[in-house]
Amino acid sequence: MNEIRVRALVESDRLWLGGFLREHWGSPHMVYGHGLQVFSCDELPGFVAFCGEEPVGLVTYSVADGQLQVVSLDSVREGIGVGTSLMLAVERVARDSGMDRVWLLTTNDNLNALRFYQKRGYELVAVHRNAVEQARRIKPQIPAVGSDGIPLRDEIELEKRLSP
Repeated sequence: MNEIRVRALVESDRLWLGGFLREHWGSPHMVYGHGLQVFSCDELPGFVAFCGEEPVGLVTYSVADGQLQVVSLDSVREGIGVGTSLMLAVERVARDSGMDRVWLLTTNDNLNALRFYQKRGYELVAVHRNAVEQARRIKPQIPAVGSDGIPLRDEIELEKRLSP
């Protein structure tokens, strides 16, 4: 197995990035109902993970109010450390910039994400009830039913506090 290599996104990645996001999310736009946030992930900073020459993962993020928000995280090869490597890269950016909080939103049906983040030190800090309905008004292709047949309605906020 090849080693996972992570590097920052560069301008020449933008075309690939748009296609990757359309394939995995239906569009490069990520919409969160809580706070009605709309992100164009293909324009955000982030990191791409490679196994050999093949891109196997992606994370995008936004910085506001001295905090780093993970906007999207994808791994096309689960169980080999892609997601962990990408999250460590993002946490390093936050720490090196003097930030003490990395946070993100996921949906109530995404049990894999909830398990993944908690195992890496992220804590649940809020449930934004019916926030997905707000997001669906902007991005109607968000399904009503998510993973494992779970109704898709709430956003769950997780955070990790970083020490300097």
